[in-house]
Amino acid sequence: MTQNDLPALPPFFDRYINLAPPGDLLDALKQTRSFDSLIDAQTLVRLGDRRYAPGKWSATDILQHIVDTERIMAYRALRIARNDKTPLPGFDENAFADCTDATNRTVADLYDEYTAQRDSTIQLFSSFTDEMLLRSGTASDKPISALALGFVCVGHAMHHANVLRERYLPLLTQPS
Repeated sequence: MTQNDLPALPPFFDRYINLAPPGDLLDALKQTRSFDSLIDAQTLVRLGDRRYAPGKWSATDILQHIVDTERIMAYRALRIARNDKTPLPGFDENAFADCTDATNRTVADLYDEYTAQRDSTIQLFSSFTDEMLLRSGTASDKPISALALGFVCVGHAMHHANVLRERYLPLLTQPS
């Protein structure tokens, strides 16, 4: 199923869905199976713990955030696809980041975790029928379908790869 099958773009999540490549959800998930397909790991290794502004996350913090968020989005999709009508709460990404210790992890380790999570997400979405993908529920007080959550997984990773390219990579040309 594609973005064209979405009845409407959910508010807030539309910014991620719009970043996903057009076409089939499973193809988009597979195209971005490795974070290396979005940004080279060695580039992030060279960044180290640099941040583009005080209080901003490091590259490893961002990678952990992407993995954590995909886990949550996949869980939400599972609940919605299984027709669970219980409203699903939001989550505080900053509270998560404060409790990860991602700066003590390697980029390689986080890339491996990203791929493992993405493989799990691909398996999950492969198991859904079209009917399940089109089921809607409520997450973060907003209506959303399982299909939309799949595209959020793709677009959210792409969004943060763009942030890394635009705000962090210029730090490599500046003195440490």
